[in-house]
Amino acid sequence: MHPPPRQSERVVTPTGRGYLLVESHPVGCFRSVARMRAEVPVPEKPPARRPTVLVIGSSAGYGLASTIAGLVQYGIDGVGISLERPAGHRSATAGWYRTIASNAIAYDLGSDFSFRNADAFADATKTETLDLLAKRFGGVDYLIYSVAAPRRTDTRSGTTYHSVLKPLGTPYTTRNLEFADDEAVYLREVTVDSASEAETAATVRVMGGEDWSRWVTALAERGLLRDGFRTVALTYIGSPLTSAIYRRGTIGAAKADLESTAGALTEQLAAVGGHAYTSVNGAAITQALTAIPGVPLYVSLLRGVLGNRFPSPVEQSLQLWNQLTAEWPDVDEAGRIRLDRWELSDPVQAAVAERWHSITPETVTELADIPWFRAQFRSLYGFDVPGVDYGTPVETDLPWPNEPTP
Repeated sequence: MHPPPRQSERVVTPTGRGYLLVESHPVGCFRSVARMRAEVPVPEKPPARRPTVLVIGSSAGYGLASTIAGLVQYGIDGVGISLERPAGHRSATAGWYRTIASNAIAYDLGSDFSFRNADAFADATKTETLDLLAKRFGGVDYLIYSVAAPRRTDTRSGTTYHSVLKPLGTPYTTRNLEFADDEAVYLREVTVDSASEAETAATVRVMGGEDWSRWVTALAERGLLRDGFRTVALTYIGSPLTSAIYRRGTIGAAKADLESTAGALTEQLAAVGGHAYTSVNGAAITQALTAIPGVPLYVSLLRGVLGNRFPSPVEQSLQLWNQLTAEWPDVDEAGRIRLDRWELSDPVQAAVAERWHSITPETVTELADIPWFRAQFRSLYGFDVPGVDYGTPVETDLPWPNEPTP
């Protein structure tokens, strides 16, 4: 007889509403990370020296992709930080399972790269992480900052700030994709009220450059910046079609602050010959971007235009590493690394705009790549991943990889 399944072993289904799922499938998350690893070319020989890297936001989106690309292509050592929830009444968050899979890759490759489950905004997290870096590596070569958070508690003041996704000045009306429980797709019109000055300021405090600057300053004060240290914060500009709520909205104000912080940090890093950049990545399906009204429709149309020419987060992260490790990164007139030129080229934007302005509820499945978008979105939670039997019970209560002691 087979032993009875553990209480935490069960069939996991994509429960949720809209673009927020409250369950994650561990096997699907593991396989998603394995597929990302498979996208990275294995170098012919190991690196002459393993760079030490600190990744803030290593469990999702471009932070995850940059971690995997760095592990496989550059043999990085270091620390990744994210804040994830363990299994309880529901499964753990997808980032929890993705981190387990990322840790397995690091172990398999012989990298001394560990993962901490902690609030990156907290001073205690900074102190503990820097203690660990000092003890195990003695210095840091790169810091990748990839944080998209709904709130931030400043432990120095005790104030909690909440970010909002709103336009500035006037309300914003756009069309968005909505998915019904029966998987039908609808084109809906949504209106978002404009942000107040307080909401804008709070969003800048959450998503701007203040915390990034604190991390770099803390490293400098501890003498952990190696000669030629480079740091990059990941950002997005996006299309004129979505600029009212993104680049010219509250998030755009935060991103502008991030870019001005890069300049101030570069001056600060002159003593070690270092440099701070922002990297303008192209569009991707992430949990953060799906929350922005109009962006799901835009990205689906973009994929409809580009098809398989739409680069994945891993492909773009490999380009980012190429830039970070180059003697002179290729930057624009504002000093930003640009990984979004494929998206913002005139022919691509003209083709997307034509579809954007002509799309109707009857033509949505013709002009937008709905199956791709749905699969990409659900794969964020470990669903719709090829090769996974979703009818088989799986263990959901899995431990976080052992965190090293500072």
